[in-house]
Amino acid sequence: MSDYSVSTFASGEKALFIDSKQRRYLLTLDDEGEFHSHSGYVPHSTVIGQETGIIVESTKGARYLVLRPTLEDFVVEMPRGAQVIYPKDLAPICLLGDIHPGVRVWETGVGSGALSMTMLRWGATIVGTELREDFLNRARINVRSFLGEDALSRYDVSLGDSYLAAPEGRFDRVVLDLPEPWQVVTHAESVMVGGGILIAYTPSITQAVQVREALSKFWVDQRTLEVLHRTWHIEGMAVRPDHRMVAHTAFLTTARFVGAKRIIESKVQ
Repeated sequence: MSDYSVSTFASGEKALFIDSKQRRYLLTLDDEGEFHSHSGYVPHSTVIGQETGIIVESTKGARYLVLRPTLEDFVVEMPRGAQVIYPKDLAPICLLGDIHPGVRVWETGVGSGALSMTMLRWGATIVGTELREDFLNRARINVRSFLGEDALSRYDVSLGDSYLAAPEGRFDRVVLDLPEPWQVVTHAESVMVGGGILIAYTPSITQAVQVREALSKFWVDQRTLEVLHRTWHIEGMAVRPDHRMVAHTAFLTTARFVGAKRIIESKVQ
């Protein structure tokens, strides 16, 4: 993981090259490496040892701004197998799920690891279930690549079918990113602590409806929402919304589990 207290780039860490047209290129610095494009090449050695924010020039005169990538940069540019959850949904998921240091999360459908990295960055400990081995391997590689080897100590992901069973243990949060999350709700009830939070990420509203139907009397504070991301063009006093926006990506459905409390109340009655 990059140490942001160190001002200079080092071999082995990530760098983000941004050209004059705002195209972005993510790479891992190497003493012998070179960044190649149609505009020539830049030896990595011209970046290593320099401060973030420098301008480098290729052999054909192209200029690049070099920055350390943020988590948002890495998620958008990183190698992937499955479609990733994009930044506009990652932060709301962590806020809706009240992700914080020490919280224990069961994540199903880890994909390429974008959500995993975000929750790990927020301090969570994750037990992940993934059906496909290639996705599982890609997620682990991406987590290690950006957050470092130490992050894997809080990231226990294994092959499995969450439609069939939940992993062992108790969880504060359950995060579902798979085609039929309603099939996992009953399993979530068997492992979730009282007051725990479930979040389901579903591309279609019909999927969200089925999730809500699966949430029984043991779930409260149920909500379904979507996040729309619109940027603005600002040039002097000429201000308007950009013509293009990142509108719908998915619906976020969240609920809190109070099963144990409800069961006790029903026995008293």
